[in-house]
Amino acid sequence: MSNTALELRSKISKSGELELSLAKVPVPEPGPDQVVVKVEATPINPSDLGLLLGPADAATFKSSGSGDSTVVTAKVPAAALPMLAARLDKAMPVGNEGAGTVVKAGSSEAAQALKGKTVSMVGGAMYTQYRLLKASDCQPLPAGTTAAEGASWFVNPLTALGMTETMKREGHKALVHTAAASNLGQMLNKICLKDGIGLVNIVRSAEQAKLLKGIGAKHVVDSTAPSFTDDLVQALVDTGATIAFDAIGGGKLASQILTAMEIAINKSAKEYSRYGSSVHKQVYLYGSLNTGPVELTRNYGMMWGVGGWLLTPFLQKIGRPGQAPLRERVVAELKTTFASHYTKVISLPEALQLANIAAYGKRATGEKFLINPNKG
Repeated sequence: MSNTALELRSKISKSGELELSLAKVPVPEPGPDQVVVKVEATPINPSDLGLLLGPADAATFKSSGSGDSTVVTAKVPAAALPMLAARLDKAMPVGNEGAGTVVKAGSSEAAQALKGKTVSMVGGAMYTQYRLLKASDCQPLPAGTTAAEGASWFVNPLTALGMTETMKREGHKALVHTAAASNLGQMLNKICLKDGIGLVNIVRSAEQAKLLKGIGAKHVVDSTAPSFTDDLVQALVDTGATIAFDAIGGGKLASQILTAMEIAINKSAKEYSRYGSSVHKQVYLYGSLNTGPVELTRNYGMMWGVGGWLLTPFLQKIGRPGQAPLRERVVAELKTTFASHYTKVISLPEALQLANIAAYGKRATGEKFLINPNKG
């Protein structure tokens, strides 16, 4: 084992330039309660792209050097810089989650128990060859589970479970999900089928609708179909969904969902109210596939809300006791409900190739890249 390792860094300068590069860093030595994990699989999630690429202009990407010495640059619009003040001129490590083999362990019993085991982990800076972590931040994977199978155990599975948990805690009985053919959307569909929860899947093409129906989805509506509004209202009547999780963000979709919910509720209303129905309708924006403004046409009464939803604050809110059953379920169903599918496995230098950046930077539904920092 070498004394140095590669780590992917993302830096945005005060002058408005993004720089992606591979830094050579020392392989760490673990303290008593720590372990060193050889990272063998770490996904590129939309939440990683926010840090990796930031608001860089995709048309301005340029590359110099090759292999471990590749440097990629791009222009960042001046208007975005005030929002990035805390990260300017800092070369930041990237990667929320990953999995690999514990190659060094500290002296504590908990650390020693993990030596040689395949574990999944969360905590940032995963786009590196060796990651130092507390033993308590590692989740041992069941025997026979590969690093690739365990790499996406945290962000998507716990987000999907967090959505159904939020639905229950806020008194709703069924939910709506947009960009629903994604890895996360497929997981949510499997959870809802297993748990008997009504789910309305909104997709953006006939191919995506076919994919979801192929894995048993009951209510799938295509936002590009001429009958979209009618189809959505009917699915809401059938399920009674009054909460939605929207990955699109910008545009009119959140408003269209609230309108359709109001129409669906009024179909069974006993009396008319000029203030709209008394049922609260909630849309949570948890993604930004459309970075434009959120357009709301207020024709759905006064009992509604649009807000942001993120996994980490939700987990903090429910605390460790609330998280434990969710984490246990993920590990138990890693190869079924929570299985992830990857389009391509790439090395750290390959993550800086312009063709790959263009592909994973699109955030295309059904296309997910996995980095193996120790590939080759």
